Amino acid sequence: MKIGVNTFVWVSPFNTDAIDLVYKVKDFGFDVFEMACEEPEGIDVGAVKAALDETGLGAIVCGVFGPGRDLSSDNAGVRETTKTYVRWMIDTAQTLGAPVVCGPAYSSVGKARLLPPAERDAERRRAADGLRELGDYAGERGVKLALEPLNRFEVDMMNTVAQGLALLDEVNSPAIGLHLDTFHMHIEEKNTEQAIRRAGGKLYHFHACENDRGIPGTGQVDWEGVARGLAAIHYDGVVAIEAFTPALEAIARAVCLWRPLAPDQDTLARQGLAFLRSILATSG
Repeated sequence: MKIGVNTFVWVSPFNTDAIDLVYKVKDFGFDVFEMACEEPEGIDVGAVKAALDETGLGAIVCGVFGPGRDLSSDNAGVRETTKTYVRWMIDTAQTLGAPVVCGPAYSSVGKARLLPPAERDAERRRAADGLRELGDYAGERGVKLALEPLNRFEVDMMNTVAQGLALLDEVNSPAIGLHLDTFHMHIEEKNTEQAIRRAGGKLYHFHACENDRGIPGTGQVDWEGVARGLAAIHYDGVVAIEAFTPALEAIARAVCLWRPLAPDQDTLARQGLAFLRSILATSG
């Protein structure tokens, strides 16, 4: 199992000016560089690939789905814009040798509404149709899409593994699976270990974050259960730290982080990595 870290720990948005992060991630001892792609126009994919080749790091491409990126939208233009964005990430993943594009590609973060059943069903159908198309595109390029269930305060379509598996059944694409995050699971799942076991072979990516969005291992997440669950399903993908500090004001506002949860960003990364190396040793 490989351990990575998301660029959100240090910068937002990531762009080519922050290319030195690749070398920092390598120096800290991570295996994988997870690139959050808020603004594709600012990312020189060739330069990122060169840095990854030089360091020997693996890569994961992480999608950011704010307003205007929504496969479930009733606006056809928004859906097409979203597909264009996801196809760019798939192409980028292929170039970088990244096996997975992750994130909540099915909807836009911040859509938390109590909808009539007919409207919710229509949104779900639109999302499934778009994902089916993107799954074909990804599969042809040897890339997988991993869909992230978010907590109920951030999205209303998919909050749990059970809901995620139901959507996967509807889409029916081997290129599309799940991306689980311990922060969201701590809120929504009854039992983290059992949720991971339920995801099984459909788990394509995994985010490590504490229940307060801080350093893994410093809060209430059931990390022993996480390790047992990942071991039980023989997970051989990436576990990536996606945690935050108030140093990035835009991210702090987005995730409602009003107090420091680590001395600084580098400490967050180093301590998180050391903890994950220790706790996940039993899961291979």
